[in-house]
Amino acid sequence: MEARAKIPPGLPRPNPTVSYWQDPPSEIADLRSTQDLPRSADYAIISSGISGAFVAYNILQRTSQARVVLLEARQACSGATGRNGGHTKAASYRSFVDHEKHYGLDEGVKIARMEFANIRATHAFAARHNIDCDSTPCDTVDIIYDRGHLESGRKAIEHMQQTMGSDDPAAEYKVYSAKEATAMFLTPGALGAFQYPAGSINSYKFTIGVLRLCLQQGLNLQTNTPALSITPSTSHIQPSWTIQTARGEIATPNLILATNGYTPHLLAQTQGLIVPLRGQITAQRPGSKLPPAGLPTTYSFIYENGYEYMIPRPPGTAHAGDIVIGGGLGRLPNDGASEFGETDDAAVHPALSEYLTDCTAGYFGENWGEDDADGRVRREWSGIMGSSADGLPYVGPVPGEPGLWMNASFNGHGMVLCLKCAEALVGRMLGGEIERRELEGWFPRTLWMSEERTKRKFVGRLNQKAPGEAEFGEREEEGRNGWNREC
Repeated sequence: MEARAKIPPGLPRPNPTVSYWQDPPSEIADLRSTQDLPRSADYAIISSGISGAFVAYNILQRTSQARVVLLEARQACSGATGRNGGHTKAASYRSFVDHEKHYGLDEGVKIARMEFANIRATHAFAARHNIDCDSTPCDTVDIIYDRGHLESGRKAIEHMQQTMGSDDPAAEYKVYSAKEATAMFLTPGALGAFQYPAGSINSYKFTIGVLRLCLQQGLNLQTNTPALSITPSTSHIQPSWTIQTARGEIATPNLILATNGYTPHLLAQTQGLIVPLRGQITAQRPGSKLPPAGLPTTYSFIYENGYEYMIPRPPGTAHAGDIVIGGGLGRLPNDGASEFGETDDAAVHPALSEYLTDCTAGYFGENWGEDDADGRVRREWSGIMGSSADGLPYVGPVPGEPGLWMNASFNGHGMVLCLKCAEALVGRMLGGEIERRELEGWFPRTLWMSEERTKRKFVGRLNQKAPGEAEFGEREEEGRNGWNREC
C-alpha cells in the first residue's frame, strides 16, 4: 500500500469511460463561458464536481460581484461525481464508534449529524431549485453476511441511540433478524439487516443543475482546461497564486482545490496523504422475478472484507427498475490494493466486470429470475475517488500556504459530505467572527486541514472495516463470505 500511495496521479485521462448518467452529456458539458481564459479572478476553483460546484455556489451567494472562475480538465462534472452510483447514504453507525474513540464523543456526534443533515439538504436543494435529477429520499438497507459485522453493527447502533437519543434522526435504525431480512429484502443467506433513512439521486444531473445556477450568477466555467501546475507568488504584501494551463495563466488571491484524488498532481505535499482509488460500477436490467415496480430501498451487501452498494432506479425515471451496483474491491487479491493509486478511468478491471455482473443474481438467488432478453448489463464504467490517510475529507486553508484552500478527498462518501463541507469552507473563508463561532457548533473540527493531519500515514481504505472493529475485537468466521464468489 505504501508503494501504491507513491504513484503520481497525473492529469485526468482524456477519453474516460462514459457513465450511465453522462449519456447523453449535458448542454454545458463543453462550455467555456468566455472564448479566452481570464487572466485573473477573485476566486479560482479547480474541478467541477459537486464539491467545486457548491464552493462556487456559496461564494456567489455571498459576493455576487466577485469574479469566480471554475476550471475543469475534461467535460463539466466528468470526474467522480458524474461516475458514482447515485447514493445519498451515510451509514454513520459504521464509523461512529471509531470516531468517538479517536476524536471524542462530541466529534463523533457532529460527524453523524452533519452527514444526515447533508443528505436532507441535498434533496431539499434539488426540490427548492427544481433540479431534474431523480431526487428520491428513501430508506436503505445493509444486508449483513458476516457475523462480526452483524454483532459490531448492532452494538454501534445501540451505542449511537443511547448517546444521541433514540429520537435523533441521525440515529434512526431498524435491526432485522436473518429470517426477517431474507423475507423482507429477498436476500437468501443474509444473517441480518439494518434499515435507515437515505436516498438516491442522479448526481450528474444534480451537479449540472448547481452549475447552471452558478452560471446565472456570473460564474465563468472553463471546461477542457486542465490545470498543469500552481505556483505561489513571492510577494509578501498579498498572497497570490498562479494557475498554469495550456491556454494561459490565471492569477488569483484565493485558490480552491476541489480536485479529490488528483490533488497530489498540483500539490506535491499531499502525495501519499490523498491517494486515488479506482472504483467500478455496472447498470443492470433487473431479473424477471424482482418486483415489477422496482425495489423500494437502496442496498449494501456487507461481507467480511468489503461490500457492494446497489441503487434501484426509482419509478418515473429513465430505465426505472434498473439496478446500479458497484464495489467488489474486497473480492480482488489483497483487498483490491491494485486499484489504489490507479487513475485510468478509461478502462475497467475485467475481474470486477465479471464479479459485478454475476453478483446481483447471486445475492437475490431464486428471487432474481431470468435475465432480460437484451442481457443483464446495460453499461459499465469506472471512476476515480480520493482516499485520505484518516478516512475523513480535508477542508479549509492549507497549512503554510496562504491563499490556498482545499475541499477534497471524500473517500467515496462525497454525496453525504460535499454540500455541507463547501458551506463550511466558504463560511470560514468569507465569514466574520460570529459565523466562525457558529461553525464550531455544527462542523466537526476533525475535518479541517491541519498540520497534525498531514503527518498521518496512508494505510488503505478505512471504511471497509467493521464498525468499531478495534473496540469489538476479532470477527468470527461464520457467514463471512456472503455470496461466495471471488474474483
